[in-house]
Amino acid sequence: MKLGAKLFLAFLLVIFIGLTALAVAIQFTAPGALNRHMYGMGQGMGMGMGQGQGMGQTLLQDVRNGVNEALGWAALAAIFVAGGVSLLLSHRIVAPLQELTRASQRIATGKFDERVNAAGQDELGQLGHSFNQMAVQLEQVEAMRRQLIGDVSHELRTPLTAIKGSMEALIDGLLPADAETYEQVRAEADRLNRLVDDLQELSRVEAPAFHLDIAPVDIPALIATTIKRATPAAQTKRIILTSRGPRQLPPLPADEDRLGQVLLNLVANAIQYTDEGGAVTIETEQKNHQIEISVKDTGIGIPPEQLTHIFTRFYRVDKSRSRATGGGSGIGLTIARRLVEAHGGKIWAESEGIGKGSRFVIALPLL
Repeated sequence: MKLGAKLFLAFLLVIFIGLTALAVAIQFTAPGALNRHMYGMGQGMGMGMGQGQGMGQTLLQDVRNGVNEALGWAALAAIFVAGGVSLLLSHRIVAPLQELTRASQRIATGKFDERVNAAGQDELGQLGHSFNQMAVQLEQVEAMRRQLIGDVSHELRTPLTAIKGSMEALIDGLLPADAETYEQVRAEADRLNRLVDDLQELSRVEAPAFHLDIAPVDIPALIATTIKRATPAAQTKRIILTSRGPRQLPPLPADEDRLGQVLLNLVANAIQYTDEGGAVTIETEQKNHQIEISVKDTGIGIPPEQLTHIFTRFYRVDKSRSRATGGGSGIGLTIARRLVEAHGGKIWAESEGIGKGSRFVIALPLL
């Protein structure tokens, strides 16, 4: 029941209880009051018949006084009962609001595990449910913030430790001051710089504080450009990089630069986690009112239990491998997911397990 209907019924209930109390009080007080006044009138009738007119007026006044006395007591009883009922009803309405106020004050101090009693389906109950949902989301955001700080600290510490160790070894003479040593230090500095750039990009897409320049995009041409940009990295590992799909597709409304960023990220990941001599294939297909673009590789694969976590920031399937090669910040797929979702599309990963390769699919609507 809606809160407005409850308030209306509460007012009617107070009126009904007041009238009932008034009627009951009159039933108990009216006879006694009338008897007292009629008794005084009976004593006055012994004064003679010549005063009949005056006695009629006295009778009328005595009846009026009796009724007024009965109404007075009844009104006091009705006010007392209706006041008690009003206090009870107002408490039932105000108490949830007071609980919400106290809970919001505790959440403001950082106690995000605070919840309220959200019983009922009226506006107050819905407000309680919304408040609890907000508290859950705030608690999750706080947990993610703490995890992000810990992850960022860990990721920054790795290249900084390597740079510091190399410099100390140079100072102590444990490493030769040659081009190879300086190249190692420069590589760690570049890794640190890429991580900072990725973090800035992640903050923009998660805000979201970026603008999509939507325009018709030629998907086959975009895939050809992606292959051209990724070919040098593929040739270094002797990986075969190809595309498959229709040469003509309807223009896709999207931000070409952002979509190209997503495709290049997926292809770069596929090349990174595919051994030398493997293959990476970009496939396109039109299904109903959407276009699916997939990046398939013959790489290390993904365990089925990790498929749901693959788009989590700083998550890696093969942590030791990425640490050793120094590649990837672990947030590229998170950025890709945010950009795809900003286009109204979906992205997911498929794999049959370790050593069986993986397939990343992007589904974008045509309209």
